Amino acid sequence: MLKLFGYLKNYRREAVLGPLGKLLEAVFELIVPVVMARMIDVGIANGDRAYIMRTCVILVALGVLGLAASLTAQFFAAKAAVGFGTELRQALFAHINTLSHSEIDRAGSATLVTRMTADINAAQTGVNMLLRLFLRAPFIVVGAVVTALTISVRLTLIFLVFTPIMWAVIYYVTKKTVPMYKDIQKKLDRTTLITGESISGVRVIRAFSRQADERERFEQSTADLMDMQLMAGRASALMSPVTYVLVNIAIMLIIWFGGIQVNAGGLTQGEVMALVNLMTQVLLSLIRLAELILSLTKAQASSHRILEVFAMQPSVTEGERELVPDKEAPAVEFRNVTFGYVDSERNALDDISFSVPRGETVGIIGGTGCGKSTLVNLIPRLYDVKSGAVLVGGRDVRECTFESLRGRIGIVPQKAVLFGGTVRENMQWRDENACDEDIEAALHIAQADFVFEKQGGLDFRIEQAGRNLSGGQRQRLTIARALVGKPDILILDDSASALDLATDAALRKAITARTRGMTVFIVSQRVSSIRNADKIIVLEDGHIAGMGRHHQLIESCAVYREICRSQLTGEEVRGNG
Repeated sequence: MLKLFGYLKNYRREAVLGPLGKLLEAVFELIVPVVMARMIDVGIANGDRAYIMRTCVILVALGVLGLAASLTAQFFAAKAAVGFGTELRQALFAHINTLSHSEIDRAGSATLVTRMTADINAAQTGVNMLLRLFLRAPFIVVGAVVTALTISVRLTLIFLVFTPIMWAVIYYVTKKTVPMYKDIQKKLDRTTLITGESISGVRVIRAFSRQADERERFEQSTADLMDMQLMAGRASALMSPVTYVLVNIAIMLIIWFGGIQVNAGGLTQGEVMALVNLMTQVLLSLIRLAELILSLTKAQASSHRILEVFAMQPSVTEGERELVPDKEAPAVEFRNVTFGYVDSERNALDDISFSVPRGETVGIIGGTGCGKSTLVNLIPRLYDVKSGAVLVGGRDVRECTFESLRGRIGIVPQKAVLFGGTVRENMQWRDENACDEDIEAALHIAQADFVFEKQGGLDFRIEQAGRNLSGGQRQRLTIARALVGKPDILILDDSASALDLATDAALRKAITARTRGMTVFIVSQRVSSIRNADKIIVLEDGHIAGMGRHHQLIESCAVYREICRSQLTGEEVRGNG
C-alpha cells in the first residue's frame, strides 16, 4: 500500500495536519486522568468545593479542546483521503486507457470495474483511518504506560503484561483475515461479472425464460461471497470481546492490588482511579488500533489488486513519428503479417500479404472465426502484429503516433456503440469541430435520415448505449460517425448486419458514389455486400484462400464459390456483378 501513497502528494498539508490534530487530542485525553486524580485526592478528600469546581472547569476545557482537535483532524484526514481516492481513481482510469485490447481482454471488464470502484474505496477508507489513528493510538498506549509509571511502577507491570497479550491477539486475527479479504474481492469480481451479464443480456434471458437459472447463478455467487464475508467477520469479531476481557481482567487486577496499596498507604484513591482510566484508554486505543489494522488489511488486499492493474504494461506502445502518407505508396499494405492472441494456442492470422491502392474498396469475407475482424483491427493498430508489418501510406503503423494514425481512419465496429448525449455530440467524436453541414452529409450517406424525423433533429437525445434506438438505427449512426471528418480509410466491420437488404444496398451505393478517393474496407458475411468491391479477400482459418474480383474468385476460389452458392442463385453466382 505504501506504493500508492504517492497519490497523497497534492494533500501533504492535510496528511500532516490530520495526524497532528489527533496527537493533540491524545495529549488532552492523557491529562484527564491526572486531573481527576487530583480532584479526588485534594478536592473531594478535603471537601474543597472551590478546588472541585476549578478542576471541573479544567476537565470541561480539556474536553472542548479535545473535541476541537478531533474535528479538525477528522476534516483534514477526510479531505486528504478523498483527494487520495480521486487522484488514484483518475490515474487508474488513465492507465487502463493506455492498455491495448490484449490487456483489457485478459483482465476482463468486470474486475477492472471492481478495482476502479470497490478496491479504491477500500484503499481510501484505509488512508482515512491511517491518518486519524496511526499516531493517536500508539501515542495513547505509550503515554498511558509512561503516565502509569509515574504513579506506580508495580501496577504498571500489569500494563506491560497485558498490552503485548492484546497486541498478540490483534496480530493473530489480522494474519487470519488478510487472505480472506483477498478472496472476498475475487468473489466480488465474480458477482459483478454475473450482474453485468444479467443486466446486459436481460432480453435474451427473458426470451429463453432463463430468469430462474440466472437467479440461481446469482444467488450461488452471492452465497459464496456471503460465506467468505462471514468467515472473515467471525475471525474479526473475536478481536473486540477478547481484548475487552483482557482489559477488564487488567482493570480488576489494578483495583485489587491498588486497593491493597491504598490500605497500606502506598497509593491514593485518586491514583488508583487514574490507573483505571489509563487502562481504559489503553483498551479503547487498542480497539481503535485493531479497527485501523482491520481497515488496513482490507486496504492492503485492495491495493495489491490495484497495483496489479498498474503493473500491466501496454503491449501496443505509441510511436514517435507523425503519419505523413507517401502519395506514391499503397493506402494499406500487409507484408507477411502473422498475429496471434495472448494465450491462444494457434495464430489468428498467418502470413497475410496484400496491398490496397488509394480509393479502392476491399471486401473481406470468410467463415466465422477466420480472422476477418482481426485483420482490419491491425490497420488502426488496436493490436500489434507478431511478425511482419502493416503499412498505412507507406509508413509502418508501429512508428506512428496513435492520433496521427487513427485520425485518418474511420472505424465502425461490429457492435454499434453510442454514448448518452445528443446526436450532434455523438457525431463529433471523430472531429469535435465538425459543423452541422458535415454531420448532415454523413447522416445522408449512412442512410440515417431518420434523425431529422426525431424531435430536435441533431439535438435529439440518445439514451445510454442507444437504448431508445433500434439496432439498425444504431448501426447507421455509427457509420455516420465514422464518416464525419472524411477519413482517408473507412473500415466497416460487419456494420450492416442489422440493416435490411434494401437499406444495405442504398448504403453501399451512397458510399461508392460519395466517398471517392477514400479507401474502404468492408467486412461482411453477405456476398451481396462485397461482390462489387474492387478487391475481395477470402479468408479461411487465418490464411488468404483467394483474392480478386467477384467473377475471378468464382472461377478460382472454391471457398468463395461455396459461400456464394449458399447465398445466391445459380444465375447470380455466374454473374460478374
